[in-house]
Amino acid sequence: MKKKVLGLLLSTTMLAGMLTACGGNNNSGAATTDTSSADGAAATTAAAGDEGKVLNIYCWNDEFQRRVKDHYPGYTETDATSGTIGDVTVKWNITPNQDNAYQNNLDEALLKQGDASADDKIDIFLVEADYALKYVDADVTVPVADLGITDADIANQYKYTQDVMTDSNGALKGLSWQGCPGVLIYNREAAKEVLGSDDPAEVQKSVADWDTFLKTAEQMKAKGYSMTATTNDAYRVFSNNVSGKWVQNGKVVVDPSIMKWVEMSKAMVDAGEVGSTSDLWSDDWSKGFYPDGKVFCYFGPAWMINFSMAADKEGSIANAGGWGATEGPQGFFWGGTWICAAAGTDNASLVADIMKQLTTNKDIMLDIVSADSDFVNNKPAMEEAATKDEFAFAPLGGQNPLAMFCNGAEKCDLSNQCEYDQGCNEEFQKAMKNYFDGNASLDDALAMFNSAIVEKYPDVTAE
Repeated sequence: MKKKVLGLLLSTTMLAGMLTACGGNNNSGAATTDTSSADGAAATTAAAGDEGKVLNIYCWNDEFQRRVKDHYPGYTETDATSGTIGDVTVKWNITPNQDNAYQNNLDEALLKQGDASADDKIDIFLVEADYALKYVDADVTVPVADLGITDADIANQYKYTQDVMTDSNGALKGLSWQGCPGVLIYNREAAKEVLGSDDPAEVQKSVADWDTFLKTAEQMKAKGYSMTATTNDAYRVFSNNVSGKWVQNGKVVVDPSIMKWVEMSKAMVDAGEVGSTSDLWSDDWSKGFYPDGKVFCYFGPAWMINFSMAADKEGSIANAGGWGATEGPQGFFWGGTWICAAAGTDNASLVADIMKQLTTNKDIMLDIVSADSDFVNNKPAMEEAATKDEFAFAPLGGQNPLAMFCNGAEKCDLSNQCEYDQGCNEEFQKAMKNYFDGNASLDDALAMFNSAIVEKYPDVTAE
């Protein structure tokens, strides 16, 4: 399996050759923090040794940069793309995800890692769940155990966040500060107008299963609301509840759960109950973040609420605290960001400390929840915060949704994850848009998907 995935990485992203493994680097003059105390408080100590003087971090947006800037002890911002930790210069290489640009940029840099100068070596790069295995099962990531991070250090993390980053040999290759179980995020004003209440328990009765969800969509339409902004809003809920992997024994398999999404979405489009068939992140999708968009609900995790719904924009629903959260028809998870140590890093100790502080230090993680309305990857911390009003989410009008997220995180199951997820999910939604728009029959749309996926992954077959 490891060789197969490495081969896929080589063929699709130009990454060739075996990259140098992380050596037994000593600590630099950078500041590190000791998390061994029982209360997890960070005590800054001077590190000794001779590590690299530049820490290069590759990512696709500024979310992780903000977490480091705001929460990692000793980080000082220099400008938008650089900072310092002790005497180490931190350089941020941020390339947006659009058109696979981030992965292409990362892979090109990883290709050169073995020959790069010390100041140019990648030290940290980030990955998402959809393509994590591409890097996890290749020799471009350092096992966290090799960084000195122990099982005891990460014992309080949600298991699924570790399953994502565990390679075929059982080695854990990255850590995340966040968990990403999802909920149904609803427009409180629409709920009061159409359903008679914006109380989460009452709203849940109107979205408790997909049949009820569709009946509520009829009610929303009658009052001038779209049930969701786009057909793709509910996709993750269905794709996270499949009975098998996208590729089985070398063949692409479209799961019945995903076909149920197709059936439901087509019915909603034909009935005029969904805003559009546009992609997520499009203007059609995000217009529902504002009252005039007239959208009832979105599906998403905590990061979507705090990072993607225009909470900092005056006039948005989130800015006014106008959203609510409830469980919705099915549990699911969406995304997440994992911190990986790049093979060949000359800052292994500093990388390890950043991982430990942001993903295992309870005090820092609770501060992330308080400051950023994120759901963090620490079970005791989240169970504690779920009982306290001080951890309410401002975009949710003072509602504390953490108990829902805790429940969802325990149920996240990645047993059907595979290295083809990103391409299959993207190409399937793209093909089905033709069907939803009436430009192709269902059979023709499925044929489009099969053709596209075989072209993208020559090692698989399709119907």
